[in-house]
Amino acid sequence: MPYVTAGHPAPNGTVALLRAIADAGADVLELGVPFSDPLADGPTIQRSSFASLSRGTTLPKVLEDLAAFRATRATPVVLFTYLNPVLRYGVDRFLGDAVEAGAQGLLVTDLPTGADPDLEDRIRASALDLIRLVAPTTPARRVPEVAAGGSGFLYYISRTGVTGARASLRESLGDEVGRIREAVSLPVAVGFGISTPEQAHTVAAVADGVVVGSALVQTLENEGIEAGAAFVAALRAGMDRR
Repeated sequence: MPYVTAGHPAPNGTVALLRAIADAGADVLELGVPFSDPLADGPTIQRSSFASLSRGTTLPKVLEDLAAFRATRATPVVLFTYLNPVLRYGVDRFLGDAVEAGAQGLLVTDLPTGADPDLEDRIRASALDLIRLVAPTTPARRVPEVAAGGSGFLYYISRTGVTGARASLRESLGDEVGRIREAVSLPVAVGFGISTPEQAHTVAAVADGVVVGSALVQTLENEGIEAGAAFVAALRAGMDRR
């Protein structure tokens, strides 16, 4: 599951980027809505969000690009956003427009389970899967509760802190994912810190999905779409290696 920030690295390149990484082997795409205060993200994705906003990216533009992508590709897309852009746009309007544009899922980083039951119910009543997050600090007793409030898959944040590529994975990651999979029925995807094909291979051996964001965003920023697609293809090959 590659993550990209809409409007980055080029304001009019999002559709071409989504097509390229879908064709490179992505199973699901995470399309990030740029936001001015992305507190869950590290410097790489923060920088991509700020750059995208400075070039005029808006939520309507993100949905327009998604619709253009959907016209030619069937790869599922999860919209990754913070709550403020959704509230500003209008919740019901956003949910309807996101579905019409071709999104399959929604991940709202700052809407924890139980924080706003009415809003959560409105999202669940839509055609979008509500993707939930758990972390190493999530109490074991709460994991089934979080999973019960979501659908599609459960996103496991592989370490504490913000997003960002890391040289190594937590040694306890396999055991942590194993305990989560015993407690929930949803597929479990792991993200935060995965940056190499070898790491993707390791995570794919214990989880149902591998999310790579900062390393891809950095590659796109430094080398462009073609290099980003090659990086996704390398991750795919790493995951598929037996």
